[in-house]
Amino acid sequence: MEDLSPRPGELEPIETASRDELTALQTRRLRWTVRRAYDNVAHYRAAFDAAGVHPDDLKTLDDLVRLPFTTKADLRDNYPFGMFAVPRDQIVRIHASSGTTGRPTVVGYTRDDLDVWATVVARSIRAAGGRPGMVLHNAYGYGLFTGGLGAHAGAEKLGCTVVPVSGGMTERQVRLIQDFRPDVIMVTPSYMLALTDEMERQGVDPRTTSLKVGIFGAEPWTNDMRREIEQRLDMHAVDIYGLSEIIGPGVANECVETKDGLHVWEDHFYPEVIDPISGQPLPDGEEGELVLTSLTKQAMPMIRYRTRDLTRLLPGTARTMRRIEKITGRSDDMMIVRGVNLFPTQIEELILGTATLSPHFQCVLDRDGRLDTLTVRVERRESAPAADAAEAGAQLEHLVKNRIGVSVSVDVVEPGGIERSVGKMRRIVDQRRPH
Repeated sequence: MEDLSPRPGELEPIETASRDELTALQTRRLRWTVRRAYDNVAHYRAAFDAAGVHPDDLKTLDDLVRLPFTTKADLRDNYPFGMFAVPRDQIVRIHASSGTTGRPTVVGYTRDDLDVWATVVARSIRAAGGRPGMVLHNAYGYGLFTGGLGAHAGAEKLGCTVVPVSGGMTERQVRLIQDFRPDVIMVTPSYMLALTDEMERQGVDPRTTSLKVGIFGAEPWTNDMRREIEQRLDMHAVDIYGLSEIIGPGVANECVETKDGLHVWEDHFYPEVIDPISGQPLPDGEEGELVLTSLTKQAMPMIRYRTRDLTRLLPGTARTMRRIEKITGRSDDMMIVRGVNLFPTQIEELILGTATLSPHFQCVLDRDGRLDTLTVRVERRESAPAADAAEAGAQLEHLVKNRIGVSVSVDVVEPGGIERSVGKMRRIVDQRRPH
């Protein structure tokens, strides 16, 4: 793979600033954010008053733990515009979640917010190895989902030529990659695998494409998945992190020269990790739930937002800013099967170590009497003999039992038997009936 490490002068000064300089900037911006939220958002004023805290109490970053958390339920309770800190006519764009499990969460942006968003996405693309003048194939979905437009604006700000493909039309996407010869692709990792399968179906060797780097996000994925993608496409596979409630993609990104966790752009977002049960802060290095506070957002400041994503905070390496470890899962995606906690990423890791099985899989939860059951439905690789499927299934059952400590059933299906998603992959299918 080509060396895409940054050259001298390519980084913004803040990316290599001292921790003291960064802390001073964060403290100023945090005090501004908290005051803005308290003065302009009724929800925050009521929550702060109920907790017995006031913006004037915030003297240092250590005082942040005195402030109450914000949750997705708070956003839904204030649907649609109750969390906005500016008059509605200053909002230049609105995004929203799908709302498939209730009211959607709505987020708004001022013109300055959009500029900040484009800036952090541009920084993320550059950290991943993108450079001005490169062609970027954007296969994130456009619309109310923040991925497509967020990636698009950041790529243009960096100076890339953007191909706004969005999701779907897999055969056409492969043709456009062949014809337009992009250097960078931004897409979910599961859909990248679908594109790779389609390349092979069309007789295209994925390793011969023009792609130098893929920037993958919107769903948890493992380092084993990274190796799978890099080996099949001979390109760098780099992780990007974000969520609409904070800004969208571009909250944190891996650096292509290290690929050792995602540097949080701490000049705009302040990270904490807490115990997901007690809510108590955890020291850097301990795994827990990621909590984020926006530092520069005008339209919709977020104070101590509980992301439900599980990770740990680590010191900076390629940049001064701290890193988060690759997201291992979400607290609300954790499956509990007969008393054992497990995540889809743990299953993915074991599948990718089984040569006969492909990374396309789903975890199907059901109930047998009073006991929960888990069936892993996974595709056989095209290159693997069908006769080996049963043995591979038994091997995976053995691995799950021995590595994770729970008995599961494995259903190995033919290639193409698992639904493909052009957005976030639906890893968990819950078929359990209420008691």
